[in-house]
Amino acid sequence: MKITLARTAGLVAVFLGLCSGPAQAQQSTEELAKAVQNPIASLISVPIQSNNDFDWGPKGEWLSVNNVQPVIPFSLNDDWDVVTRTILPIISQPGTSSGQGRETGLGDTLFTAFLVPKDSGSWIWGVGPAIQLPTASDSRLGKDEWAAGVSAVALTMPGKWVIGGLVSNVWGIGTDAGNDINLFTFQPFINYNLDGGWYLVSAPILTRDKEAASGQQWTVPIGGGFGRVFRIGSQPVNAQTQLFYNIEKPDIAGVWGLRFQLQFMFPR
Repeated sequence: MKITLARTAGLVAVFLGLCSGPAQAQQSTEELAKAVQNPIASLISVPIQSNNDFDWGPKGEWLSVNNVQPVIPFSLNDDWDVVTRTILPIISQPGTSSGQGRETGLGDTLFTAFLVPKDSGSWIWGVGPAIQLPTASDSRLGKDEWAAGVSAVALTMPGKWVIGGLVSNVWGIGTDAGNDINLFTFQPFINYNLDGGWYLVSAPILTRDKEAASGQQWTVPIGGGFGRVFRIGSQPVNAQTQLFYNIEKPDIAGVWGLRFQLQFMFPR
């Protein structure tokens, strides 16, 4: 199924309008900062994340992957929640061969539904299925094949810290020969909260494409940055930036990466 950029923007606008309708609970900035750093919190949010590589491809050009990532929790019963997390990438990718121009469009969508206990003690955790949907608008921007697997997350919040990790692996379902999918992703995250909604953060995304050639499978960034939770009127917003250095990468990727994120929160 193909999805246009205009339709995607419209769906995001509708979602934001629906979420902003009810009156929002006035949680403190510090409470919101720790809640938004928990990827499976009972908090509706819409992060818009821009990941930029400034030395990508044979000509060392700019690659941009902009993820729209709505997070929607549901109460299953008195003991369990289900937290859904969808990642819809909008990609602008330079050409990889002579005469090939830049391609901009949608990548493949990743949907995860975490089963989360409402009371798990000092360690918060969740586990559930991960499904990749074939929404790529061009073969250069994704596999455009169905894939499925599992994802899990665990974290703890001692004092001013939020420490944890999110891991997933998806495998192709009936993929064509030469287009197999076996993708591992791990995102450790460490946040230290300061006064006034400010915080320090390190949340690199490590990936291994097990179907890639030997020596081209791993991307391992290190780095971090800072962010702040604040309000625009009554609307709580989380903004952050992080800089990463790839200590392991495919030849096509650049050494440095820069991430910007703007996240709209809708406390219930």
